[in-house]
Amino acid sequence: MGEAEQEREEWNRRYGRGEHLERDPSPFLVKAYGRFVAPRFPVGGTALDIAGGIGRHAIWLAQRGWKVTLVDISDVGVAMALEEARRAGVSIHGEAADLRIYDFGRHRFDLILVFYFLERTIFPALADALKPGGLILYKTYTREHRKFRACSHPMYFLEPGELRGAFPGFEVLRYAERGGMAELVARKP
Repeated sequence: MGEAEQEREEWNRRYGRGEHLERDPSPFLVKAYGRFVAPRFPVGGTALDIAGGIGRHAIWLAQRGWKVTLVDISDVGVAMALEEARRAGVSIHGEAADLRIYDFGRHRFDLILVFYFLERTIFPALADALKPGGLILYKTYTREHRKFRACSHPMYFLEPGELRGAFPGFEVLRYAERGGMAELVARKP
């Protein structure tokens, strides 16, 4: 069994056990949306939710008029997201896929969200997938996170300042590192 299949099975088991079922959007998303996203896109646009799990962010955006694509390794998570969206009275597009080989396209999205997922090899593809003027909101763990909680493999931890420089040429609108987390809001020129 390959790495992607093992990862898919692991996440399917986690969702099946009732883990990672948070339905409220991240406070970072809510604040960044009000400050940076809504003023630039007052009627919504196209959004991509990377490793979106059961859809808490995708659904929240769809409720604000966004056309959202959610991509996650777990087919169980994607099915749960689609069902949650249906119950919430909104529509999202969901795909179960290995993000390392996913075709993000070029200039497709006004907004890309990445929360608690780190695959450095896809940074250039994410930059290409954003339309000019589009925004990326990214939040994930830094190396400092190990001081607060045991977590997975060190390759999933950002180095200090790493996320700030992950999208060369982008205008950094907000960047913070604290409590073992890095948060980025950046605009593609």
